[in-house]
Amino acid sequence: MTVFTLPNPRALTTTIRATAQVFVDPSSAALLAKLQLVAPSDANVLVIGETGTGKELIARHIHALSGRRGGPFVAVNCGAFSESLVESELFGHEKGAFTGAFAAKAGWFEEADGGTLFLDEIGDLPLGLQVKLLRVLQEHEVVRLGSRRPIPIDVRIVAATNVRLEDAVAAGHFREDLFYRLRVVHIALPALRHRPGDIIPLANYFIGEYRRRLGYDETTLSAEAEHKLLQHSWPGNIRELENAIHHALIICRRSAIGRDDLQLSSLQPARRTAAEPHDEAETPMQALDRALTALFEENGDRLYERIEDAVMRSAFGYCHRNQVQTAKLLGVSRNIVRARLARIGEIGAANEGFARQEDAPPRLPA
Repeated sequence: MTVFTLPNPRALTTTIRATAQVFVDPSSAALLAKLQLVAPSDANVLVIGETGTGKELIARHIHALSGRRGGPFVAVNCGAFSESLVESELFGHEKGAFTGAFAAKAGWFEEADGGTLFLDEIGDLPLGLQVKLLRVLQEHEVVRLGSRRPIPIDVRIVAATNVRLEDAVAAGHFREDLFYRLRVVHIALPALRHRPGDIIPLANYFIGEYRRRLGYDETTLSAEAEHKLLQHSWPGNIRELENAIHHALIICRRSAIGRDDLQLSSLQPARRTAAEPHDEAETPMQALDRALTALFEENGDRLYERIEDAVMRSAFGYCHRNQVQTAKLLGVSRNIVRARLARIGEIGAANEGFARQEDAPPRLPA
């Protein structure tokens, strides 16, 4: 079983980050295969997933599989600093740049030179800083506060967020150009409740970790406890599971953790993120946007032409293969419809198409 862990996980008992990640569930195995494909490139990566799903672990694995693995991995939480401090932390400052700047200091970009910079909660970055971050990504250089001298950098960005950045872009809270600059590769990290095959392997991993820390003998999960774990919705994801196992081991006085030893949260999962399966009602435009995103990620040939062909073919079928109604539905001329349908093989000879257009338009489906 493949397990990813954070460095020194024993020192992270108060963090909300996931400290371990496994890839047993089929969706996780597919994710691992994708990571192995994209990691060797230098493309920027955007990881989207709920809090506690292991986004930093994914970022560290991408770094470990890349040609930058010999360089530094620097992890930064963009929401952990005030707007007045985050610019200095990102880009550095010179001595005397502001009150309290008693010495020059390199920023995170310089610290990560030659390696990977993980920007967690990128959606919390203020708009003013987003402009400067975009420039750094375009120019591959930073300018410290209080200086005019650009410093060349060679950094790969892996950004992460637990919100849909598309919604933030639409609301004007996140720059669209920065969104596309960061989202060269998109990794959607499913919530734990959507990869049930990982729950028991993770639970057993945490049992082993905390049993050794507590000095306990061999401990297992009872069948009833396993069933309870599999039925839970895990709003806190991997971190919640780790806490539940830790608590269960503290109170359990048997060699097997029972159902009643597991004290699970009554909270409900957070609102859906971009990484969630789309099992809720969504608008047609949302469904179209999701389908287009999948096509964009395939990066196939003649993409725009293929999309236009699909739209025309679908509209023609919806209108019972009537060219007049198809033209009205799409808001284009009949000549455009006729030419495109002939090109994609939906109609035969030109006179056949003309004859059909003169038919009385049928009533459109309800």
